[in-house]
Amino acid sequence: MKKSFLQKVLFGLALTIPPVAMSSEADIAAQANNPLANMKAFNMHNYYIGNLTESDESANQFWMRYAQPFSIGESNWLMRASLPVNSFPTPPDSSRETGIGDFNIFAAYLFDTGNPAVSFGIGPQISAPTATKDALGSEKWSAGLANVLFNAENKVFQYGYLLTWQHSFTGNDDRNTVNVAAFQPFGMVQLGGGTYLRSTGIWAYNLENDNYSIPLGIGIGKVFKKEKTVYNLFLEPQFSVADRGPGQPDWQIFFGLNMQFLQ
Repeated sequence: MKKSFLQKVLFGLALTIPPVAMSSEADIAAQANNPLANMKAFNMHNYYIGNLTESDESANQFWMRYAQPFSIGESNWLMRASLPVNSFPTPPDSSRETGIGDFNIFAAYLFDTGNPAVSFGIGPQISAPTATKDALGSEKWSAGLANVLFNAENKVFQYGYLLTWQHSFTGNDDRNTVNVAAFQPFGMVQLGGGTYLRSTGIWAYNLENDNYSIPLGIGIGKVFKKEKTVYNLFLEPQFSVADRGPGQPDWQIFFGLNMQFLQ
């Protein structure tokens, strides 16, 4: 149960394109959800899972994510590091384990699309078995790729996706192989005054056992700027429209705070 769920949530929106001038409130609101924004960012995200499939148990995962742009020669990159705090029910008695999960980091090469409002990046990722308890991590080293697109040409509607894949290459032989792909389409509709609607559900597929989870969400957020920091608060209920296998979120509430630090 916990393994399927854990492998699904190794991914998530909050990467953090070539520089975009943000001279107005509309520009700031449009770029506040840009996962490739060319600035430092720190995000705190929480998934409260009200019901896991085939168990009727709840779970929780809190993510801390830091993004940092950097350059190699004349190429532009973005690094994002993520660390979760997991709280999962464990068999056979569904007692709850809570602690740090597996650490994930990736670096995306940022292509020059010729349009400052359109961002596209791709690069390697790696996950390390840093979980403080065996039940809260995979006990495997995994590596793979991350690819992201963000389009903010329209000041009212922004959209994009995050596509990831990773496969374990060493670790505890008694644990299941990690071979997971995830696709996260996302869209934001600006309502004005920094308020917006959002949908960012992560569609995950386990290539080892054909288990999958396809949630859809609809939520609301608020963006505001204070001095040189852009704050983005949001709340997004998500519900499964299709799933297979134990430990998949039947429904969950995704909420959090993103902070972008302007230079």
